[in-house]
Amino acid sequence: MPKLSLPVRLALLVAGTTLPLILFASGIVFHNYMQDRSDARQRVLETVRSIRLTLDAEMQRMTGGVQVLALTDALTNGDFERFRPIAMGFLEQYGRDGTIVVADRSGRQFFSSASTDTAHLPLRGNREITERVFETRQPQYSDLFYGVVKKKLIVTVEVPVFRNGEVIYDISFSPPLEMFQTLLEKQRPSADWTLSLLDRKATVFARVPNLAETFGKQASTSVYDRMMSEHEATLSSLSLEGQPLLSSFTHSTLTGWIIGAGISEASLVAPLWRNLAITSLIGGIMLAIGLAFAVRMATTIARAEMLHDLLIEELNHRVKNTLAILQAIAVQTFRSASRFERDKFEGRLGALAEAHNLLSKEKWQGSELDDVIGRVLKPYRLNNPERIRITGPKVALSPRLAVVLSMIVHEIATNAAKYGALSNDSGTVDLSWELLSEADAAKKLPARLRLVWRETGGPIVSAPIQRGFGSRLIERSARDQLGGEATVDFLPPGVIYTITFTLAD
Repeated sequence: MPKLSLPVRLALLVAGTTLPLILFASGIVFHNYMQDRSDARQRVLETVRSIRLTLDAEMQRMTGGVQVLALTDALTNGDFERFRPIAMGFLEQYGRDGTIVVADRSGRQFFSSASTDTAHLPLRGNREITERVFETRQPQYSDLFYGVVKKKLIVTVEVPVFRNGEVIYDISFSPPLEMFQTLLEKQRPSADWTLSLLDRKATVFARVPNLAETFGKQASTSVYDRMMSEHEATLSSLSLEGQPLLSSFTHSTLTGWIIGAGISEASLVAPLWRNLAITSLIGGIMLAIGLAFAVRMATTIARAEMLHDLLIEELNHRVKNTLAILQAIAVQTFRSASRFERDKFEGRLGALAEAHNLLSKEKWQGSELDDVIGRVLKPYRLNNPERIRITGPKVALSPRLAVVLSMIVHEIATNAAKYGALSNDSGTVDLSWELLSEADAAKKLPARLRLVWRETGGPIVSAPIQRGFGSRLIERSARDQLGGEATVDFLPPGVIYTITFTLAD
């Protein structure tokens, strides 16, 4: 997988921090929308219940007035001329469009407030409700039907008239439908709401808005079945205009009529989209600012890295020149020295150069311990890699530790090649390391590491009479440069070097 450039990595970092914030804010907005929707469901249900209470109170007052009319002597005695002014006085409180009709069980009309010609009054309409009044002897409330007197659709309040305990007449009052319309208009919370009064067959007789277009129509199919089968419910529906609504309905226990209310889904969703748009806009601005900042920072860092690389290349060039000059001086100085002495010095110089090359490759950011050891021991593992077994966990070294360890391992390997297990064809070396303790940042204690070089299969080992420069180099480097210690055990099976040090820079 190709390595991403710095600007791309910074852009992904900005996006990775900004986008979750935008999603979190959007989640909050959506949660608030669902809460508002739940509140709206409760509001529409409370609204229909409130309208039902208001409607029932008005119908009880109206029914009580008609029952008072039914008790007048003029009516019970059949004196309709004397009953007329009493009835007209009752109608005055409801306006001109109210009508009172008195009929017997057969539907014959004896009185109508709309006409004084009682001899030619037609049979009243809606004979079914007249029959129910005589059968139940209780007030009844009609569905919407065509009135033969008013010659238009009406609803009525029907009250029995008694004489000697028997029902003799049915007094019917058809109130002006405008009073129901006024009631809904006063109860309407806002223009986003639709309120309806429907009879027991779910036929509209009062509604806001659009009464003219919906009067006499049945409720929409999305809610009709439930109105016919349930007393009360809250649901999503379509209005008669086809507008999505969150609606509720309930039935009046007094009249059986249905009260419906709904709030436009668009009014609920609009704040959601508005808040999401605002959230997205703010998030987009934050993202754009972050990306612009990331590009600018990436440009600055890239420029700094370019300068850093130039400085490292210049340093590498100068160090290589210095090592070349040092090698040339050594060749001139050791001209009279033995071949072994020259090779030994050049080997130490080569180990230093290899450590430098490894660090240059990593831009002097340090390196892994196994990489450092692998480079130093590479010449000894070319023909038979199995002769030197290297094991240990991954350990990062600072540049200083990498240089010092490369020199120490080189000295140990050189001694093994001249005197020890690498000086014949059968000897082997087991090089391993382990962490003695982890770093403790709280106590400011660095990690400690132990490296063990164990030789087997080489010539018989005996302790040297005199310590050479290499042994002193190993001991002093471990002590002075690594802040640890180096020990060597000359055991008959093979030499064992043990180096313990801290990993502090």
